[in-house]
Amino acid sequence: MTMEILFETVARWLHVLGALVWVGHNYATAVTRARYVPLTAADLSDPDSPRQRALMQREHGTFRHGSLVVLGTGLAILWERGWLFDALSLQGSLAPLGLGVWLGVIMVCNLWFVLWPHQKRVLGFVPAPLDERLRCSRVTFLSARVNTMLSIPVVFLMGAGTHGIALFS
Repeated sequence: MTMEILFETVARWLHVLGALVWVGHNYATAVTRARYVPLTAADLSDPDSPRQRALMQREHGTFRHGSLVVLGTGLAILWERGWLFDALSLQGSLAPLGLGVWLGVIMVCNLWFVLWPHQKRVLGFVPAPLDERLRCSRVTFLSARVNTMLSIPVVFLMGAGTHGIALFS
């Protein structure tokens, strides 16, 4: 087995596993919280439980870092194949993959720069007044829904990039 084949095999497995963690968390949240239910002050009364904080930090850390694994391995695979520039510039048959990459970048930015900073306040990892924490809960809900909805075309475009090229020819 050559190093290129080994690299791509490992990168693809990491890409798929990271996607299962990241997108799976989005879908699980969408199913368990199908609609927005505003938090109340009582819901946020004891965020300092050490066990609860440890579990939440681990869950959210795994979820967030899974997004970086997916993006990083996807870009690495495209780079290794020599497809990265054409995909990112939406050229030819790599346009579907490139569009999926750009949507993935939007999702990662949404997660790290919108959802996570607000979620830290909701969970009490960052001190914030109660009214700010309640407002942030709505932002995190909407931000998570954006990523869930964007994951649908991303998964389609990933598959279409290699298996549905006739759709884009």
